[in-house]
Order: sequence, then C-alpha cells, then structure tokens
Amino acid sequence: MSVVGFDLGNESCIVAVARQRGIDVVLNDESKRETPAIVCFGDKQRFIGTAGAASSTMNPKNSISQIKRLLGRKFSDPELQSDLASFPFRVTEGPDGFPLVHVRFLGEERTFTPTQLLAMVLSNLKGIAEGNLKTAVVDCCIGIPVYFSDLQRRAVLDAATIAGLTPLQLFHETTATALAYGIYKTDLPEHDQLNVAFVDVGHASLQVSIVGYKKGQLKMLSHAYDRSLGGRDFDEALFKHFAAKFKEEYKIDVYQNARACLRLRVACEKLKKMLSANPEAPLNIECLMDEKDVRGFIKREEFEHISAPVLVRVKGPLEKALAEAGLTTENVHFVEVVGSGSRVPAIIKIITDFFGKEPRRTMNASECVARGCALQCAILSPTFKVREFQVNDGFPFSIALSWKQDSQNSAPQQTLVFPKGNVIPSIKALTFYKSSTFEVDVLYVDTCDSQIPQKISTYTIGPFQPSKGERAKLKVKVRLNIHGIVTVDSAMMLEEDVAVPVSSANEAPKDTTKMDTDDAPSDPVSGTDVNVHEPDTTEAAPAAENGTQNPEEKSVPMETDAKVEPSKRKVKRTSVPVHALVYGALAAADLQKAVEKEYEMALQDRVMEETKEKKNAVEAYVYDMRNKLYDRYNDFVTPEEKEGLIGKLQEVEDWLYEDGEDETKGVYISKLEDLKKVFLYALNYSIAWCMLVNLDDTSFLQLQIGDPIEARYKESTERGSSVDQLVYCINSFREAALSSDQKFGHIDISEKQKVINECSEVENWLRERKQQQDALPKHTDPVLLVSDLKKKAEALDRFCKPIMTKPKPAPKPQTPPPHTPPPQPEAQASDPQTPEQQQSGTGAAGEPGSEGGVQQASGEQMDMDRPDDSADVAA
Repeated sequence: MSVVGFDLGNESCIVAVARQRGIDVVLNDESKRETPAIVCFGDKQRFIGTAGAASSTMNPKNSISQIKRLLGRKFSDPELQSDLASFPFRVTEGPDGFPLVHVRFLGEERTFTPTQLLAMVLSNLKGIAEGNLKTAVVDCCIGIPVYFSDLQRRAVLDAATIAGLTPLQLFHETTATALAYGIYKTDLPEHDQLNVAFVDVGHASLQVSIVGYKKGQLKMLSHAYDRSLGGRDFDEALFKHFAAKFKEEYKIDVYQNARACLRLRVACEKLKKMLSANPEAPLNIECLMDEKDVRGFIKREEFEHISAPVLVRVKGPLEKALAEAGLTTENVHFVEVVGSGSRVPAIIKIITDFFGKEPRRTMNASECVARGCALQCAILSPTFKVREFQVNDGFPFSIALSWKQDSQNSAPQQTLVFPKGNVIPSIKALTFYKSSTFEVDVLYVDTCDSQIPQKISTYTIGPFQPSKGERAKLKVKVRLNIHGIVTVDSAMMLEEDVAVPVSSANEAPKDTTKMDTDDAPSDPVSGTDVNVHEPDTTEAAPAAENGTQNPEEKSVPMETDAKVEPSKRKVKRTSVPVHALVYGALAAADLQKAVEKEYEMALQDRVMEETKEKKNAVEAYVYDMRNKLYDRYNDFVTPEEKEGLIGKLQEVEDWLYEDGEDETKGVYISKLEDLKKVFLYALNYSIAWCMLVNLDDTSFLQLQIGDPIEARYKESTERGSSVDQLVYCINSFREAALSSDQKFGHIDISEKQKVINECSEVENWLRERKQQQDALPKHTDPVLLVSDLKKKAEALDRFCKPIMTKPKPAPKPQTPPPHTPPPQPEAQASDPQTPEQQQSGTGAAGEPGSEGGVQQASGEQMDMDRPDDSADVAA
C-alpha cells in the first residue's frame, strides 16, 4: 500500500512519500523537488510538469497554468474574471456556466475543463511517485486550501479518480503544516495549551491558522484567509511597473505579445526573489519584443511602495484568525511563517508588528504541506505505525439544512447542522414527520465569502408510504465526511408497534424531531430539536417540549428508539430512497468519459515518448559508431570497409534530419536494425562465427543484429588476460607434478607424467595459435578466441586437478610408521600423568606388534584425551 502526500500548489507541486525511516520528498525527472503545475499541449502530445514549463515559453497560448484558480468556480466569478486578464490562454464560459479552456491539440481545437487539467497534473505527480517507489500508487493524501468550497473539493476528488488515485483524505494545507510541525515535538505540555500561529503566504493566497497543541494532539482553533493575496500579486505589481516603464522608454507594449508578457513575468518573479535578499536589483531581458533589449533597476523601498495596496491586506486575515480563536497576541506563544511568498521582507515586518514577536522558520517553507499530507496518509494507512498523535481539524464553514413545510404558504424551515469549527469528520441525524416525498437543501450560512454559492445540493427523500396512513417518522443521517463534503447519507422510516399501552406523557419527548451527533454528543447542536409535523411549529416550541423530557435522553444515539422500552415497544425500520443533486458537480457518466479520454491521451503520450526514444537510439548509434570507427575500431576494419560504413552512417544521419524527422516508432526500429545489419554484411561477418565465440544469449543477439566490429575489439582487449590465465594454469599443474614435496609423494609417478604431458600439449596448442593470431591483422577474423582459451583452461583443470589433489591413503593401525616425528606440545603435556600410564605408553610404542600392548593402549582411551592424535602424529 502506497503512502504518498501531494501538495497541489498554484504554481508548483511537491510529492512526499513515507518510508520506514521517515518522510522523503521525491525528485522529479530533472532531479528537482518542485514540479511546475503546467500542462502544455503540442501538435502530437502533452507536456506536463517540467517538460511543460520548458515548452511554455515557445507555446504560451497552449500552456495552461494556475489551474487551481479555475477549479470549481463559475465563469462569472469576479475573482476569476480578474485572473483571466493575466492568462495567455483562452477561457470561455461553458454550457453549465463553468469555465472551459481552449487549446490546440493534435492539430485541432479542443476544450478541457479545469477538472480534466488538474487530473493531468495529478497523473504526472503519480508517475513521479511510482518511479521513486517502484510500485503502483493508488492511495494518497492531497493537500487543499482551507477555503475550498464543497464543489471545489468534489472537483479535486473527480480529478483524482480520472488520474487513477484514491485519496484517503483531502487534507487542509493549514492542518498539514500544523501536523508536520507538532508530531516531531517531544516537549509539548500535557495540561497547558501551546498556541502557535501559522501564516502561509502561497503563490496566490494567504492562509492563517491558530493551533492549540497538547501532548499527543493538536486542535485547530481558527482559520482565516484571503484567497487572492499571494506572491503572484507582488510579481504583478512589478510587471505593471516595468510594462509601463518599457512602453515609455522603449516604445514597446508587452501586452500585445503573449510571449513577451510571459518572459517579463518570469523576470519579475526572479527580481522579487533578489529584492528579498538585496536592497536593490537590476532587470535585464534580451530581445524582449521587436528585437529590443530592455534594462531596468529598482530598489526595495520603491518595490514596497508600488506593492502597498497588496501589503495593506495582509493584516486582515491575521486579525480575523486571532478573534475567532478568542485569543490575544500575548496568548500566542510562537508564530511560524511558511509558503513560497513568505520571503518578502515587508510581509515579515507586518507579521512581527502584529504579533509583537519575530516569526520563526523552523520548517521548510515549501515542503511542509507535502510532508504533513504524507504523515496523515501514514496515520490513515494500516501499513505504517506512526506515533500516537490526534488531529482535531475544524470545518471552516457553517452548514445548514433547509426544507419546505407541508403547508404551501409557510416559509421554508432551516436548522444549523454543522457550525463553523465543527470537527471533521462528523455525523448527525435529524428526525422528520412527513406524509410524502420531500426535498432537503444543503446550504452555506453566515459566510462572508460572496464568491461561494449559498446552495450546495438538494436531496429528494422518498417515495415512502406509512402503513397507518399518518405522517411517517423519518430519521435522516447527514454526514460531514473526512474530505469536508456534506452529504445526506440515508433516510430511515420508523414505525412503532405498541404492545402495552403507554401514557402519552411518556411518549411525547420521544416523538419530537431531534438531531443527534454520533461522534460528539456534547456538541451544543446535538440538542437542537426540529419538529416539522405541525405547520405552525416555531423554533421555541421544540425547546418547550424538551424542557419536560428526561435529561438523559439528550445523548441517546440515533438507533436507540427500539432499545428504550424493549418489553413494550417494537420498531419497524424501512429504508427510504435518497436522490442527490449536487449543483455544478460532474455526473457519473461524464466522469467515466473523462477517465477514458485521459487514458487515450496518456497512451498517445506514451507512444510519442517511445517514438522519441527509438529515434534517439538511431541517432546515438550513428554518432557512436562513427566515433568508434575513427578511434578504437580503426585497426579492426580495412580502409575500404571504413569508407563504406562512414558513408552509410552519413546517409542515415541525413535521413533523420530530413525525411525521417517525423516518422513512426516502427520505422525507427526498422532503420536501426537495417543499419546494424549493414555493418554485419559489409564486413562479411557470418553468424556462425558469433556462435563459435560462445557468447551469452544477449550478446549473441546483439551480434546477430549486427555489431561484429565490437566483437573483434572485445576479443582483442580480453585475449591478453585469458592467455595469462591459461599460462598460469599450465605452470601451476606442471610445477606440482615435478615437485618433490611430501604432500605429493603418495601420487604415482605415472599419474604425474600424465599431468606433465597434458600441460605440454596445451602449451604447444597455445603457442601455435598465438603465433597464428599475431601474424593476422586486427581487422580479420581472430583464430585465437577468448572462448577457446577458457575452454582449454577448464579442460586442463578437469584433467589435472583430480590427480594432483588425490588424498593420502589412510594408515593401517597394525603397521608402524616409517619414522616418528617430534611429538606435539599437547601429546607431551599428556604423557607424564602416572607411572602406570607412562609404562603403558612405552609398551604401546615400544612393542606395537604385541597383542597385549595394543589392548592396553585401547583400554587407556577412557583416561587419555588424545590417543588417536598421538597415533596420527606418530604416523
């Protein structure tokens, strides 16, 4: 099971993976830790990530960036309209009111939704992770901004599905940062809460969160954000400043040229980074437009002056986050600054003045979100054991349910289900009294963000038919899932059969419409009652009814109606259909079509990449063989052969850059095979000789395709070491056979003579073949092959080794040895034990032929530790 965290940034993305030793950030194909979030469409394939960034300068109108700004938003959104003015690509309004991106791909005009474009980025990130882990990646955790609406969260899930991913959780970027900060802290207090403020200045947004830490847990106290305040706004300020300056000084208008705009924005981004570390910085761009080189210069004070409208907005989210947390600046113990846009000195000064303390940078500003997502994925995964750390995340919006009462003239009734800051995930239940099918709307309430549509979705509950013909009691379960998406999960019709009469006073509290919290009974909303079986019901009426009920019933779970009085009451439960209508969401059929389309485009990209590889292989073979023919292969070919081969290589090279510039994968494969065969046939080099070389299957296949020059060169370089090895083998066995050493004394002289004769025979063969080989030029077929040398060495070893390593015959116990060498120290230490033992030992040595002596030595083995050793030494 994969454990991967994705940080989907507006400008760039980061992939982090969990390993046994910790969290690692994965490098992309260019060995960079950050991958641009760009999709560039070419004539034959897509270029995503680093390849897309490299192609964007030459193809700006088909290079799509800042995809997060388009996701889940109406085309009429004022913020989106403001962003479109700076985009070089064309965006129009689709039939459903959402944006469509127009590009030219595969020679035709095509449109893509932001969800499809985000899926392409995720597919690229998935490939990076799979290349690093060497396994398929499916489960992951994706970081999203805290301000993402329900529709934007659904769009991210749809994009992940198109890319073949299954997110375990859509994790808030602020919470991911807090987790990456706190899980490694070993000094967190057990009782007193440690409050830390996190300020994340990203490329396009500013997010502020205040987190309370205790030992083994974190609690999100508040969120605040400005979704249109980030590092790119400072880039835009510099861009407008220099665009106006160049128009006045150089008489060029960069707004009229998409490529010039893109180059100037890139230069302004670099200039901003330079001003973060230097009080002043220059700007130089060659051939920006109309073949004019431009130069500029700016000081940090001037930069802060032109950025004043952006800087003045930084303080707003800080104040809001502090107010919602109910804290003062003195209660905030530390301030952490992260994000790619946090390096602007003016922002740091504002944060310092507001909190009254210097912000800290204990985490990697760009990688903390990805690391936090990978940690959360590891916590949710069963394959990793992570330190116990509880994450209490809060939902940034308030969610209510609204429905129409039975009387047609009455106003819709509404109740707050999930207040702002509600724990994620959470489940609550509502009880309705209805006589027919009805609709429930899921709404945002008390939101100050005008860009978020109030109505999220509508759920139709029914049809149902109560058995008694009265109003049915329905229990509706509402879920705020782990991704921060609100759904109506199920509806259940409850019908009670009373076996024993029960007083109406006892029944009244149980029939009231009530909303329960399964996971947090202490939540104040869990005590809210919603009674809809009377048209004139007001919000005060249920509260009055509840005043008479047993206080213990306030924490009764949803499924406890049948357990209150099991001896008197029986509850029949019938499931009621629930149909969802999510406004702006992708339909299931459209999602499947998008999956198929992404698969087709990915297949096309793969084919084109393989075609490029084969084309490069032909080109590499041409250059490689040409260099070798002039270098190390020069002595292994005749001048005529060399001239013909060089001509053929030049012919293929010319074809590559002319007619073969745009061919299919099969054509390049065929061209490479033909080229190698030319080398084979031009040298009149038969396949049979290749078989004589006794190469392995891979090498033989290469030679069969056609690379005999390489084989000649290989034979020449390896022949010397093989000859030396065979000569060493001959000399070793010959010296052993002629040696007078006692370890070879037991070998028969006739056997030794056989070894000498065999060595002489191999030596004569080697001398003859070596003379023949030395007389031949290097460009002819060799007669002394490395394989033959190895075979001779192996045959000589098989013949001589059994003879020269023949073991000595075992000595007979009754036969005395020819002479007695000095005894070993162990035997000397064991002799002087007792007079009887010494006499027995002397008898055994002095009278070995006597039967009694042998018996006595055998009997002493119970007392002597080394009798057998003494006999061996004597032998």
